Amino acid sequence: MPDYRVRHAADLLGVSTDTVRRLVDAGTLPARSPGGGVTMIDGAALARFAREHSASAQDPSTVGRSARNRFVGLVTGVKTDGVMAQVEIQSGPHTVVSLISADSAGELGLEPGSLAVAVVKSTNVILETPTMPAAGEEQA
Repeated sequence: MPDYRVRHAADLLGVSTDTVRRLVDAGTLPARSPGGGVTMIDGAALARFAREHSASAQDPSTVGRSARNRFVGLVTGVKTDGVMAQVEIQSGPHTVVSLISADSAGELGLEPGSLAVAVVKSTNVILETPTMPAAGEEQA
């Protein structure tokens, strides 16, 4: 399950890092401290919180931006049935549902709490997972 640093969780929720720290201190967002003053937020808990308290997030993706409609959010559900997977993403006040192949969902590592971008172009929705810095690394 992915974990997110306080700063990245704040960006995804559209709030300040102080707000995320207060949510952690209040026990609203489960977190762990692996050491070195770093606090990591549980991805699944962050997805549940995002669903309940939606706010828009900035698109962290470096993939081409030819599509006009991009919904950055957290995966809140993945239902796999044979060949297909139904992926649900909470992006701010929007819930985006996409049907993709089960193989694609597996290759993208989509699971509740994962960061994803739903790219809507015409009648198709394309899902991608942006590259994120590992814990302890700084984002450029």
